[in-house]
Amino acid sequence: MNANQPASGEDDGSPAGERRPDADPDERTVVSRKAIEIVAALLVMTFGALIVIGATEHNRGWGDRGPEPGYFPFWVGLIIIAGGIGVLLQTLLKSSSGEVFLTRGGCKRLAAFSLPMVAFVALSIQAGFYAATMAYLLFVMIVQGGYRIASAFAVSLGTTATFFLLFEIWLRVPLLKGAFEALVGID
Repeated sequence: MNANQPASGEDDGSPAGERRPDADPDERTVVSRKAIEIVAALLVMTFGALIVIGATEHNRGWGDRGPEPGYFPFWVGLIIIAGGIGVLLQTLLKSSSGEVFLTRGGCKRLAAFSLPMVAFVALSIQAGFYAATMAYLLFVMIVQGGYRIASAFAVSLGTTATFFLLFEIWLRVPLLKGAFEALVGID
């Protein structure tokens, strides 16, 4: 080991959030904590503003029988906006420590989890809940879990059949149907 290189786990003297050129690319920062806090504060303020705008469609005063329909939502919306402003100011005024919220590796793991879920929802709309459930479980078990095709098929078929028996037969709660269910006669 070179005397000029820090040992593993030691501070290399670079500013927080920066990485050495030889650092693992999966550990590079994609989103900082400060950026996420700013976005969250803006979303909270937007939510509060929507509540205030909705409350202005009703009377916001105090009537003979007490508060009008828009009174409490209006003030609650203003309190939510004030909370968002507080978070935003606190975030902007604190020194940037370069804290990492999401790295490239974390982003890949997040995508590996969320993209199949988005595909599941899209497939549920087109093919129906049962076909989408079976396809989702097959994909996740084989691609992400590394299971054998026969095992993944058995589990996905068993789970789908269990859902069908539970919801359609026993509870009589119809779930989203699509082309696959029509093809096999499940209406």
